[in-house]
Amino acid sequence: MKKIRLPLLSLLLLCFAAPSQAFELTVLHTNDVHSMYGGTTEKGTACYAAQCAGGSGGSVRLKQAVDTVRAAEPNVVLLDAGDEFQGTLFYTQFKGDMAAEVLDALDYTAFTPGNHEFDDGCGEFRRFAERTHVPVLAANLTLPPVPGGKPLTRPWTVVERQGRKIGIVGLVNEETPSLASPCKDAAADSVEAYDFPPLAEAMHQHPGLPKVAYMYMLQSQGLLHDTWVYGVDAKRILPTMISPTELMDGAIISGNCVSACDKNNTYVHLNNPVVKSLYEHHGKDLNFVGVIITNENVTLADKKRSSSYAVKLARMLGVDAVVISEEGFGNPDADLIMNCRKSEQTGIKTVLITDEYAGRDGSSQSLADSCPEGDACVTAGNANEIIVLPPMDKVIGDQAPAETIAGGFFGSVREDGSLEVELQAILGATNELGFNRIGGRTL
Repeated sequence: MKKIRLPLLSLLLLCFAAPSQAFELTVLHTNDVHSMYGGTTEKGTACYAAQCAGGSGGSVRLKQAVDTVRAAEPNVVLLDAGDEFQGTLFYTQFKGDMAAEVLDALDYTAFTPGNHEFDDGCGEFRRFAERTHVPVLAANLTLPPVPGGKPLTRPWTVVERQGRKIGIVGLVNEETPSLASPCKDAAADSVEAYDFPPLAEAMHQHPGLPKVAYMYMLQSQGLLHDTWVYGVDAKRILPTMISPTELMDGAIISGNCVSACDKNNTYVHLNNPVVKSLYEHHGKDLNFVGVIITNENVTLADKKRSSSYAVKLARMLGVDAVVISEEGFGNPDADLIMNCRKSEQTGIKTVLITDEYAGRDGSSQSLADSCPEGDACVTAGNANEIIVLPPMDKVIGDQAPAETIAGGFFGSVREDGSLEVELQAILGATNELGFNRIGGRTL
């Protein structure tokens, strides 16, 4: 036990009395007890019963010390920062029940779990948290609720000492999820299962339904416009086939700096809505036979090579149609249209997914390139459209760059703190995979 002025549990003193009134708070703190409730021998090992007479520490001596301080000091809080579990036969035999009894007997003010509280899974921690009367605090750890919806932990608690309200916030060690995998045995709220059969099998599934592939264009145009495929810069790849489940496993990583509205960050690659939608329609309206990844290039020769190769793969699969998505605008539009035209000219129907840069009034040409064959196009919105974001009570960071990033302009930051910008200044606003909350679908 330590008598300290600054606890390891985050403690916030909320002062509601006049500043001139002096207030002294005594904080008693323990951690890493590791079930040494019987104390330790002279050699430092755990002791039990009669062995403890000549030792030190233990719950009995701790309670005597705490009671002594409480009798002498008017304003005392007693905190424990976790790792009560594990270490001696007390835990082996009684698990979290012993820890709950000790915490209650000493009348702790608050407790925050350590990583060892999860050594026996979420179930044992739940038994402990339900049994103890001490508030279990963990503001930065989300755990599944107990049956009935009661949370296992709470972020904070408020106690009162001599008319002063004291807020105590519990913060779990940030390494706890990796050290202990807390509640790894807990059931997920929902589970979605995805599988992709061998190609020969996929091609013969669902006879009578059109075979559809997804042509996935990856941003790879120039400096800081990088996308990585299994650690290889997409600038260096030829178009290739990939299983849709590989995307979910992290095969594609984002590393580019396109306009914010167009960016496919890594999370979006992992949770590509186009892939999920094709899975939803698989076996019902179409036969989803795979993904062809291709890059977006700078030179005309590279564009021709990649588009021809990507369409060749589609022809080898014998697909009836491809869904093509791009990332970015302007130069990538040329790659998009080239992929569309060559596919259509070989008899493969296309659906294009893009966004538009049609001017603020929507009257300008939407894409930098076009072709008559591109007559089935899904738009994610006009990135030039102006939007006003209301002022916030709290802003993290600096608003000034809003006037210099793509979509911003001089005067974007208004005097009242609101922002007037084009949609392209907002991350994912017109995401060309449809990863946003704006859209339409046929019901």
